[in-house]
Amino acid sequence: MLALVALVTSLPLFAQQPATSVQTSSRVVEDGGTGPHSAIMLTESTLPTHTVFRPKNLDAFKKKNQLPIIVWGNGACANSPWEHVNFLSEVSSHGFLVVAIGPMPQEGQKGSGKSTSSQLIDAIDWAVAQNKDKKSPYYNKIDVTKIAVSGMSCGGLQTLEVASDPRVSTVVVCNSGIFNTPGNGRSAMPNLTKENLLKIHTPTLYMLGGEKDIAYNNGMDDYKRINHVPVFMANMDVGHGGTYGQPHGGEFAKVATAWYQWQLKGDRTAGKMFTGEPAGLAQNPNWRFEKKNMP
Repeated sequence: MLALVALVTSLPLFAQQPATSVQTSSRVVEDGGTGPHSAIMLTESTLPTHTVFRPKNLDAFKKKNQLPIIVWGNGACANSPWEHVNFLSEVSSHGFLVVAIGPMPQEGQKGSGKSTSSQLIDAIDWAVAQNKDKKSPYYNKIDVTKIAVSGMSCGGLQTLEVASDPRVSTVVVCNSGIFNTPGNGRSAMPNLTKENLLKIHTPTLYMLGGEKDIAYNNGMDDYKRINHVPVFMANMDVGHGGTYGQPHGGEFAKVATAWYQWQLKGDRTAGKMFTGEPAGLAQNPNWRFEKKNMP
């Protein structure tokens, strides 16, 4: 009996929820985004520890047009995506299932508590399970072969900690980078070393806030050390806070969305922002960039 109790208590939280995915609360962020699929932000009873952003109407998503998965870790290791809702809603409106760490933030309120990297894995596991569940509204609507791990600041370090997961298709690291001296970060941050960069096995995008970004030196050092996978480094001089809170997530959302469209949907037109000599992003004066191992 004790063994059974231990097994039950050790299961991840989402596995202990009812099989059917029931929407318990939702709201539209801004106007639902500029993409072709108006997005909503919601709590799913099967994953109350996270916030889901997805197209409101799922009818368009079938086996030949499924939703890729994007999981997101927040700045300051926050257990709430409250700072990033404009950005995440905008990305989702282009046809993505976005699962962010932390319960759904109430309007005008900051979240509380700290998060862990394992919550990114929980998000992936949940999405994969939902796709298989015939009782779920996501049944056969999710592309479980296309998964991005992403995050900002501490969430970027959480992203790098789980980037080795073989299910991951691409990595997006925002306003972040591994400290040269382990232990220099806040106590809640993953204690990574530069050796972790060798575990990345997919194309990787870094977005930094220029030299005013406190993560600039760490991120640029990461970029210099990553030589075994395609990597793109984009810098916009906005500091550590990025543009996440601007309408529709600002410039960071535009660049990230194009990357997701290219990497997770095979959209070559979107990919032109990052390919060629010079890459298409050169046409945007807000950004400067470098790239390696890329067309």
